[in-house]
Amino acid sequence: MLEKKWFQVLIVTILVFLLILLVSFADFVFGPILAYLGAIAVPFVGAGVLYYITRPVVRMLETFKVPKILSIFIVFLLLIAVGYFVSTYIAPIVEQQFARIIDNVPLMIESAENVILYWQQNQALIPNQVEDMIQNFTSNLQQNVEGFSTFLFGFIANVFNVIFSIVLIPFFLFFMLKDDRKFIPFITQFFSKKKAESLRRLLGEISHTLAAFIQGQLIVSFFVGIALFIGYLIIGLNFSLTLAIFGMIMNVIPFIGPFLSVIPAIIVAVFQDPIMVVYVIIIMVIAQQLEGNIISPNIMGKALSLHPLTIITLILGAGSLAGILGLLFIIPTYAVIKTIIAHFYFEWKKNRKAEA
Repeated sequence: MLEKKWFQVLIVTILVFLLILLVSFADFVFGPILAYLGAIAVPFVGAGVLYYITRPVVRMLETFKVPKILSIFIVFLLLIAVGYFVSTYIAPIVEQQFARIIDNVPLMIESAENVILYWQQNQALIPNQVEDMIQNFTSNLQQNVEGFSTFLFGFIANVFNVIFSIVLIPFFLFFMLKDDRKFIPFITQFFSKKKAESLRRLLGEISHTLAAFIQGQLIVSFFVGIALFIGYLIIGLNFSLTLAIFGMIMNVIPFIGPFLSVIPAIIVAVFQDPIMVVYVIIIMVIAQQLEGNIISPNIMGKALSLHPLTIITLILGAGSLAGILGLLFIIPTYAVIKTIIAHFYFEWKKNRKAEA
């Protein structure tokens, strides 16, 4: 009966029906699961980043025979001290500069409209295509400003949800640091001795890859932020600290982050003094040369070994599919997948060589 055509058609029809049924119930079944995962994603990822930053400190203290709980307590004190320094000395300056930027936005828009109006009054000197672009920009200017305001208020509303999630980060971080050496043995205990050893190496390699990326990217971004801040101070650019911090944050995004980081600085430079744009670009180039030739090679080394073309392809694809989250997570995700594939490939080669 299995070879009967009508029976095969019946089986295919039933499978298609079950697939449609599964898709129709997918949101009902997986919705709560995805909501739960989304709720713990922020504290889990945040704690994971802090874990890889602070783990070397905990392990260094352990080499000096400091008890683990005391080591974790010292790390938390250091994090509190850093948070206090930022909130006391840096945050007020950034808040003040950001408020000044917001206050100057109407003046910037007015100046832009005056420039556009001047261009419109000299249409004979402007090519038709450029004129059409200017008219479209002018007609959409108010709409774009209103759209940005809506986005800003929505972003602020989401910030409160993120703040609630951030409160959970210390609890996640504590147990990650406390039980960091127990995770791999807990996973490998369910496998045979040979498979457990292979899995132990694989998990160790994945952890090393994530540590190399997180520690390296954050340290590199910090030094780039310092370089931008010094450069902006030298040329006398307004809002130098806020712009440098923005550049430091954007530099976390591989490849395109440095280009995004300079956009606000260029906008500020245009309205402060057009010649400043040249200085800002020079500073950005110098900072990226320092990062690419001195800072990154010495801090990150060849840990990830990703070709620039690979990075560009991944960033473009992830950005179009998943937005800012895709830009942030695609490189470490790819690095982990690459580590897994490389591990099993070398395991296969080793087994094949042993059998020969």
